[in-house]
Amino acid sequence: MKIELLERLRCPQTGQCLTLEPPISGVDEIESGWLVSVDGQHRYPIRNFIPRFVPESNYANNFGMQWNKFRQTQLDSYSGHPISADRFWKATGWRPEDISGQWVLDVGCGAGRFAEIALRAGAKVVALDYSSAVDACFANLKQHPNLHVVQGDIYSLPFMTEAFPFVYSLGVLQHTPDVSQAFASLPPMVSRAGGKLCTDFYWKRFRTMLHAKYLFRPITKRMSQQTLFAFLERNVPSFLKFSQLLGSVPIVGVVLKRIIPVADYTGRYPLNEHQLNEWALLDTFDMLSPKYDSPQSPSTIRNGMARAGFYEIEV
Repeated sequence: MKIELLERLRCPQTGQCLTLEPPISGVDEIESGWLVSVDGQHRYPIRNFIPRFVPESNYANNFGMQWNKFRQTQLDSYSGHPISADRFWKATGWRPEDISGQWVLDVGCGAGRFAEIALRAGAKVVALDYSSAVDACFANLKQHPNLHVVQGDIYSLPFMTEAFPFVYSLGVLQHTPDVSQAFASLPPMVSRAGGKLCTDFYWKRFRTMLHAKYLFRPITKRMSQQTLFAFLERNVPSFLKFSQLLGSVPIVGVVLKRIIPVADYTGRYPLNEHQLNEWALLDTFDMLSPKYDSPQSPSTIRNGMARAGFYEIEV
């Protein structure tokens, strides 16, 4: 943990400032130790340079598993394509010069695919995840001097309020137990003076609910992660080939391929065959394994933003 992060951290249970134990001076980064609330009642470990504010085992274990297995898969620096960058800038509507030199909070960072983009733009990025994906994120991006990785709970974010001019959470909130409560935790983190918040969600519409994954999720979300992953590792290559075959059917192929529960990026991203299979395995596990999957309607999101006091809302 870098010392400069300490002034932005708060005890998630009391909101109090945190102190280091043992006291440390003359260093910029801390590998291990404790963060202690001012009243001494709450203690949080720093392990492997990451402050940890959550139990080791939690509902997001599947995400920790997948991001540590596929630590680099979706990093642009690994794939060789600006897939994450294109999505980040399109989703947020921000420009690199907007966030350069600014504190940016990434809620649900996973292995750091979007944190990498913000870091490259010159932002000071606090990358937070509930799962052990934080270890993958740190391993991927630790060479960036402006990276700060935190393991924390979106329902009890361990930061001072209004600490970040920019906050984003991409591909995350629909996988939390209570989406509205998870969203409500984000606005207090945003600076009131021109701060910006970006979130995205699965779209709650008829077409979304027709996706084949919703036929299988009642079973797959209850399976052990290891069993499900082993099954997908054996079968995703065949699923992907079948999906590609259906997708080649003129006119109706794009609809037909949705009956196969596999993430097929053929023709969508410029990936080679190995990468298509790797992304298919990662994202098929990602859609079948989460305990929670709650699409949201545009009106729900707009109303939530308005209630939180935001203006210039774009959905």
